Amino acid sequence: MSSFIGANPLRNIIVTKCDLFNPTMRTLHHTPTLTRPQCISFIQPTKSNTLKKMEGMPHSRSPSSLLPSSLSLKLGKKWKEYQGMSNWNGLLDPLDENLRAEILRYGHFVEAAYKSFEFDHSSPNYATCKFPKSTLFERCGLHNTGYKVTKHLRATSGIKLPSWVDKAPSWVARKSSYVGYVAVCNNKEEIKRLGRRDIVVAFRGTTTCLEWFENLRATLTHVSSVTAAEENGAMVESGFLSLYTSAISDNPSFMSLQEMVREEIGRILKSYEGENLSLTITGHSLGAALATLTAYDVRNYFLRAPPVTVISFGGPRVGNRRFRQRLERQGTKVLRIVNSDDVITKVPGFVFDDVEKSGGDVADSGSVHVASFQRWVQKRVEEVQWLLYSEVGEELRLCSRDSPYLRGVNIATCHDLNTYLHLVDGFVSSTCPFRSTARRFLQH
Repeated sequence: MSSFIGANPLRNIIVTKCDLFNPTMRTLHHTPTLTRPQCISFIQPTKSNTLKKMEGMPHSRSPSSLLPSSLSLKLGKKWKEYQGMSNWNGLLDPLDENLRAEILRYGHFVEAAYKSFEFDHSSPNYATCKFPKSTLFERCGLHNTGYKVTKHLRATSGIKLPSWVDKAPSWVARKSSYVGYVAVCNNKEEIKRLGRRDIVVAFRGTTTCLEWFENLRATLTHVSSVTAAEENGAMVESGFLSLYTSAISDNPSFMSLQEMVREEIGRILKSYEGENLSLTITGHSLGAALATLTAYDVRNYFLRAPPVTVISFGGPRVGNRRFRQRLERQGTKVLRIVNSDDVITKVPGFVFDDVEKSGGDVADSGSVHVASFQRWVQKRVEEVQWLLYSEVGEELRLCSRDSPYLRGVNIATCHDLNTYLHLVDGFVSSTCPFRSTARRFLQH
C-alpha cells in the first residue's frame, strides 16, 4: 500500500445533515431509507494509517447482509434493473442502497482475485493461484458468499521477448499468470435473494512485468480476432487484446484467456440450461479492461447468452467509438466506477465523445464558431484513429477529495481498489458526496 503524502493541517470543521428526502434534492425513488445519513462537508487531517486500517478490515459479512430485509427482498424482484437493463436510470444519483451493496459485493470478489495471487517472486508458484477452488473464498476472508469457484483463469502475454531476457530472473519473463476466476451461485437462499442464479467472472489488475509492458501498447487494433463477426471498424487497445487472446503455442494445456472463458461459461450455461441466469463480469484496473473485452466476446460467441453486466473499478479506456456502439447494440451493460483523481481512468489515448454529443446543442445556442472549431479539431483527431478512444457504458463518478479520510493521498492510492470500495461505501449523491457512517471505517 502506498504511503500518504502532504497531510493537510487542521482546518475549521462544519458538519451538515444531508436529508435524502429533502424536496430540493433529486427524489430517492428506489431506496426506502430508514435513517438520514450524515453528509460530511469538512476537511480533516489525513491519518497515515487510514488505508492500512481499511485494508485490514475483515469482510466476513457481505454487504447484502447489512441491508434491511425489505431492501434485500426488493433486489430479487428488480434484479434486472440492478444489473443495468435500464442503464441504472435513477439509481446512481443518489446512489441506491441495493446497488451500493451489489457494487461492494462484486468489489469483494475482485479483492479475492488479488488475495489469491502468489506475489512472492522467490516462490516456485509465483503468479499462480495460492488456493484451491474449494476454499478460495474462505481463505481470502469471504465467507458465506453463496458462490463456488469453478475455474481459475490465466492471461498470457503475446509480447515477443528479446534474447537478453534469458539472463534475467525467471519471474521477469513470466508469460502466463493467474488473473482471476469464474464462480457460480450455488446457494438456494442466495439465488432466491438475487432473483436468479448469477455467474461471476472476476479479474485482478496489473501485476507481472509483461502485463505492464502490454499496458503500454496503447495503439488501437481491430477486434476481429475476438470474434469472426464483421466488426465494422471496432477497435480495442492492442495490449489488452493480446492478453485476452494470446496462448502459449508450444504448450496446448495453456489456453488463451478467451478460450478458457468460452469453455467454462459454455459448460455452466449447459449445466443450468432453462434456469434464470445472469453473467456479471467485474475487475479492477487491467481487470476492468479484460472484463469489458470478456463481456463483448461472450455476447458475440454465445447465441443465447444470459444478460451480461460489467462492474468495473478504475478501468482504463478500452476501445474506439465503433467498439462502444457494438457493445450497446449487443445489450451489454457496463457500469464504470471512476475516481476523478485516478489518472488510470484517463488513459490511454484521448476522447472526443463530448464533441459528438454536444456539438449540435452548442450551435443551436448561437456559438456557431465554437461548434465549428470543435468539429474541425475532431476531424483532425480522427485522422489518427489509432489513439481515438471512447468511454463505454454508464459512469458512477466519485472523488477521493470528497472523503475526509483521503486528503493528500498520492497517485497510487487514488487508484487502489480499497480506495474505490471506500468511496462507493461513502458516496450519497452529487449534492451530498460523502456520508459519515461509511461502513469501511466502523472498526477504527
